[in-house]
Amino acid sequence: MVSLSVVVPVYNSQESIGKLADALAEVLPTLADAYELIMVEDDSRDDSWSVVMAITEKYTWATGIKLMRNYGQHNAILCGIRAARYEVIATVDDDLQHPPEELKLLLDKLAEGYDVVYGSPVEQPHGFLRGLASKTTKYFLQQTMGADVAQDASAFRVLRTELRQAFAHYNEPTVIIDVLLTWATKRFASVQVTHRPRPYGTSNYTVGKLINHAFNMMTGFSTVPLRLASILGLIMTVLGLILLFYVVVIRLIFFGWQGESPGFTFLASMIAIFSGAQLFTIGIIGEYLARMHFRLMNKPAYIVRENTSIQREDLPAEAEQNYAH
Repeated sequence: MVSLSVVVPVYNSQESIGKLADALAEVLPTLADAYELIMVEDDSRDDSWSVVMAITEKYTWATGIKLMRNYGQHNAILCGIRAARYEVIATVDDDLQHPPEELKLLLDKLAEGYDVVYGSPVEQPHGFLRGLASKTTKYFLQQTMGADVAQDASAFRVLRTELRQAFAHYNEPTVIIDVLLTWATKRFASVQVTHRPRPYGTSNYTVGKLINHAFNMMTGFSTVPLRLASILGLIMTVLGLILLFYVVVIRLIFFGWQGESPGFTFLASMIAIFSGAQLFTIGIIGEYLARMHFRLMNKPAYIVRENTSIQREDLPAEAEQNYAH
């Protein structure tokens, strides 16, 4: 067996996080020689932190980390990954949709020589619009990761802890864990697992947030939009030359040099199309400039407010560095 760190981002889950910890208490001894539970509380609006502290008192192998404000799921996971002490890290959602007993399937696949293994749901428990937005996000993730397994990516994953060395110094507010993992490896795999219906509350990932997540992914970790803008500019240039040739030929054939060729509506439409294409391209470039501006501000990915660990020296060096910010 391996040593295992389970990272759980906690947000508004006071009703479910305790049940998840109890389920992990039954499963983890059968999976690992040494194990720990790291709950990163992302400044919830309910009483989740009190429940997290109660769990750490109940289980000595559980640790709670409270962030200064709400940074987002991926930022919270990054915090947990940096605080992990053992050789394999598992990330599990706090909403009880990821059955802890299914971790064995992921660990068995990891033992085959992979570095990251995703638990892909047999059936997606989402509605049509949420499912469509999720598929769109995974499409952009696939383009960014350059790996087909991105279509099976989920928050239920196991990974080798040494992968975090590739992004040990990453300290930006926009965090996409799956993209950061590609900085260290291309050995991804997935296995089908059962995802249970969410018993409490609703998902924090709305359609709008998923679309924004996909947009951040493309503009923050890929140059694909810039290439699309270049291609669009080339297409518009070629179209403009074709239209110029067309207008000149029509004028010479039907009106000669002395006549007047009609076409105000046509001309106005072309101006509108080309202006729109230019504004679209400038907008993409502006988005990249804005991201460069925010990165120059050196905003942190997260800041820890409180940690239930008694001894700070138990944490790895990467985790210690985040207390200095």
